[in-house]
Amino acid sequence: MVHIVSAYSTQLSLILSFTPVDKKSNGITAIPEILDILVIEGCLITSDAMGCQKDICKKIVDKKADYLICAKNNQPTLCDNIERD
Repeated sequence: MVHIVSAYSTQLSLILSFTPVDKKSNGITAIPEILDILVIEGCLITSDAMGCQKDICKKIVDKKADYLICAKNNQPTLCDNIERD
């Protein structure tokens, strides 16, 4: 079975890019691949907790975009800091 990781524009109501991901993969490698091909400067990138990875967030910031990403216990130090603040 294959899952799809996609980039969707709410402004255009359009899927901008997608990458099929094997069921056994968590898709973390697909997000940077999609970010590499898109011009995202000035955009707000959202993701579920799967996208809460330092390299992904750095790539978004390096491309002059912002992010809003769910944080779960996949990043325990980050979650502790969020809960404490």
